[in-house]
Amino acid sequence: MLNSNEIKQLILEKELITGYIELDIQLQPTGFDLSLSEVYEYDDKGAIDFTNKERVNAETKKINPSNCWYNLNPGCYMVVYNETVKMPLNIAAMARSRSSMLRNAVVVETALWDPGYKGKSSSLLIVHNKFGVKIKENARIAQLVFFKTEEVQKGYSGIYQNERIEKKPK
Repeated sequence: MLNSNEIKQLILEKELITGYIELDIQLQPTGFDLSLSEVYEYDDKGAIDFTNKERVNAETKKINPSNCWYNLNPGCYMVVYNETVKMPLNIAAMARSRSSMLRNAVVVETALWDPGYKGKSSSLLIVHNKFGVKIKENARIAQLVFFKTEEVQKGYSGIYQNERIEKKPK
């Protein structure tokens, strides 16, 4: 697991993470806090198969905050982070819900950030609290933890590569 000094060095020298709000607050002893950019509610069902040839991601509808706050009822939501992650070929990452989220009966579920992945990720947010929860724009909701691995020959190349990264005109 990488410590804060190693993470900070990769951020400053290799752009491991960009688009963050305040490095000194988001950098943790063994991770980096991801902050909330957008929230979507699910508006349809999806489909998942073995080869991904018949995969269909569920349709979503953006939720707009009210006075900078998202008022979320119990249920499942897709959240998008402010930060863009650029994984080197010798590092993988996983995110965990911040303890403040768990103490309010809210969890963030994530997949693995593979070596070679680059993008502005999304995750599943589940509100278990029967009264719901208020989450402010830019709140820190999950902590990304990085692990060294043997360098892979071929990094991530799936459909989510470069997700939500604007193409710069030539």
